[in-house]
Amino acid sequence: MTAAADKSAGIRAVRGPVARPAPLRQAVFDALVELIISRSLKPGEHLGEGELAEMLGVSRQPVREAFQQLHSEGWVDLRPGQGAFVHSPTEKEADDLLAVRTLLEAESARRAAAQRTDEDIAHLWQLWDTGKKALAVQDLEQMVGANAALHAYVMDIGDNTVLTELSRLVDRRVRWYFTPVAASRGSSSWDEHAELIRAIADGDQDRAASIMRDHTERTRRVTHDAQGPEE
Repeated sequence: MTAAADKSAGIRAVRGPVARPAPLRQAVFDALVELIISRSLKPGEHLGEGELAEMLGVSRQPVREAFQQLHSEGWVDLRPGQGAFVHSPTEKEADDLLAVRTLLEAESARRAAAQRTDEDIAHLWQLWDTGKKALAVQDLEQMVGANAALHAYVMDIGDNTVLTELSRLVDRRVRWYFTPVAASRGSSSWDEHAELIRAIADGDQDRAASIMRDHTERTRRVTHDAQGPEE
């Protein structure tokens, strides 16, 4: 077979189009989700295409397309004749999600205690220190980010691909629901994180899982007692 024939055969073997950069719509979608999570765009707030397009430096079309995706994934409500509004999560929505999170995170802590390295523990303490510093200056955005990063790293230590993928499915909504109660959880949350890191460092799987379960359940109860995210 000639070189040209080899090349032709290789091209025919390719199934589907080559990978392309993410469409602008996806970039706009991700930007709007982050604004919703941070509460820069508040539950129930009307979303103006023109205003958002100007703010993001894009035309109205990718914003309009992003609205459709945001609606399909439950971030935005589209009301006929009125436009797009940030979804106001119900107490049940938050409670259901945080219940699932408790199961995933307890198992992640168990696995982390079994597989941690000294480098892992050092990194967890660095993330903890970042969270404590954010707490000291009441930097809510940094606090929520550090909390998410610490939980994600515990998940990564466990090295279970399926568990990690499931956790990432709920991560953004967990941050959304956690933001309003982050300040009220305050120092107690980071005290619990410290206790968790010690259990993981000791390799105590049952204790790590129990601490993580209690920790996430407390967040769930605080969210419930606050009657869920803003409605």
